[in-house]
Amino acid sequence: MKGYQSVELKQRTKQFAVRIVRLFRALPKTEEARVLGRQILRSGTSVAANYRAVCRARSRAEFIAKIGTVVEETDETVSWLELLAEAGIATPKQLEELLVEANELLAIFAASQRTAKASA
Repeated sequence: MKGYQSVELKQRTKQFAVRIVRLFRALPKTEEARVLGRQILRSGTSVAANYRAVCRARSRAEFIAKIGTVVEETDETVSWLELLAEAGIATPKQLEELLVEANELLAIFAASQRTAKASA
């Protein structure tokens, strides 16, 4: 992913990470919210950091490996968001926009991974 698209996705993933941090801060101060909150904080913020690493990949093989990590972290974040909602820790309304963004990012990164693997 070169050029404008990678710059746009760097910004988008960074904004996603900021929104995850804000969600974490807004969670109830219960033990289960803290445990799940730390998990989503870790996976959600790592999407941005790992995508930056993808943009610096030195080879196709490195790109494929690094984009795989981004796909895994994004998918994990979707899972934690769903769990927060289903456990009643956060309201679906609180999570709706984040879930939409997480699923869109997941689709973008998974498609990029498939394309890179197909042309390897």
